[in-house]
Amino acid sequence: MTTRLGLGLPQMRQYNLGKDVPDVARAAEGMGYESLWVFERALFPEPATQGLYGVEGLPWPDEYRNVADPLITLTLAAAATERAELGSSVLVAPLHVPFQLAKALASLDAASGGRVVAGFGTGWSHDEYAASSVRPFAERGRALDELIEVCRAVWGPDPVVYDGHLTKIASAVVGPKPARPIPILLAASSGKARRRLVDHADGWLPTGMGAEAVAEQWRQLRDLAAERGRTEPIRTVLRVNARYSAATRAAADRRPFHGSVDQIVADLAAHAEVGLDEILLDLQGSVRDAEELKDVAAEVYQKARAAGI
Repeated sequence: MTTRLGLGLPQMRQYNLGKDVPDVARAAEGMGYESLWVFERALFPEPATQGLYGVEGLPWPDEYRNVADPLITLTLAAAATERAELGSSVLVAPLHVPFQLAKALASLDAASGGRVVAGFGTGWSHDEYAASSVRPFAERGRALDELIEVCRAVWGPDPVVYDGHLTKIASAVVGPKPARPIPILLAASSGKARRRLVDHADGWLPTGMGAEAVAEQWRQLRDLAAERGRTEPIRTVLRVNARYSAATRAAADRRPFHGSVDQIVADLAAHAEVGLDEILLDLQGSVRDAEELKDVAAEVYQKARAAGI
């Protein structure tokens, strides 16, 4: 059985949002990619008060200076496609008002015929929290908990009733409803986050940091699920932030998914051996424009399938 393959949509400043998102989405679906994905980066602090991912001294990549809104991007892709799933990896949950996000995702799912995959995380940028969060950074886990609960309530049967810290719904009819239950996937790495995933989510959104590391995290998550009595399967979608290079990079200078198409495909094969359901390949930051993105994505897909991935 082959691994499902998804592609990251163009959201960065080298792309024409209105033209390139539908074009790439339509082309990717035609190539065979089974899902299309977005990520969220709300702003680029200048000067940076915090390193990338909260790591002191780690610079933010220049392409983060201009990242299109994820829900607008998914909506453009939905209108241009018919079959591909439409996912977020990830939406930073505390940057959104829970009720409004739940309603927007339900509307997009209804409009697309039941293709939305809601991937949530808590984020790490203090500057993004200062600009737009609904809770302080220290309460990000609690904000994610409430968002999940509100989504389940809003997407469920009417009348909707919910009494939370931020959201109060006494009794209301809320529509449209999703075309089918929207799966919620979480980017969980800490112990508490994994427990939240096992108890309240449908799946996991790891990142490609090396096949052995991903395999170990996946083992730990399955062990935790068994300990907590979970019987439902955990859907898995691995995010790969690839850096394409036309030239083959020397092994000594290369990180996973950094290099030529052949090197990226070799890394895909190694990660596919972990046994995850799907791999999301995001190439957009390392190519010049939408035409190169489509060309590289097509070559990767063809060679991956030829290799049995």
